Amino acid sequence: MRVNENTVICGDKVVLVPYRREHVETYHEWMKSPELLELTASEPLSLEEEYEMQRKWHMDEDSTPSVIQQGSSSPKIILEPSELRQCSMVGDVNLFLPDGLGGDVECEIMIATKEDRRKGYAREALTLFLSYAISTLKIQPHQLIARIGMDNEPSIRLFESMGFGIEKRVEVFREVGLRWGHKPSQEGEETQSEVSDEKADWLADLEGMIGPYDE
Repeated sequence: MRVNENTVICGDKVVLVPYRREHVETYHEWMKSPELLELTASEPLSLEEEYEMQRKWHMDEDSTPSVIQQGSSSPKIILEPSELRQCSMVGDVNLFLPDGLGGDVECEIMIATKEDRRKGYAREALTLFLSYAISTLKIQPHQLIARIGMDNEPSIRLFESMGFGIEKRVEVFREVGLRWGHKPSQEGEETQSEVSDEKADWLADLEGMIGPYDE
């Protein structure tokens, strides 16, 4: 989506940058991993197909992909474009809006290598990205959903810790669907989420944290 095509968000641990052509080769190498293909429910693509996918995502109005990079030693200091290109990629975070701004908004996040997991990158990246999307696109927290493989317990726990609740289970795909603000009934039965004006407690004030990717 064009809304974030030149936007950088600098946090304490990570920097979010738009998914550009220069990131494709690293992403392609990541996605040779059978583990990542399974965790992300993805199909292997050739390098040429990955470049084409990057071009498609750049033009799409129903997706907002961003690359997660390791942050600098100076928290919340906006990095210069030349400095950004020296940061190491560690994963990606995406939103998909198949029904436009009025429908469900699906969140996805991936930290690619085991060495970069359990360092707080995913939580901070998701917090920054969703806060930016909510403030820019004016979506509501209750529109946020996630679809995660039943065996991906770390990802399920991450979303649950941010206020998402399991709304449904799809056994045939071995997948759970979560929605922000969803809570099961007292009897333990899963119920439909209700629209709420409640504010997500993880929403971040991004003032002083947003800058440009290009010179």
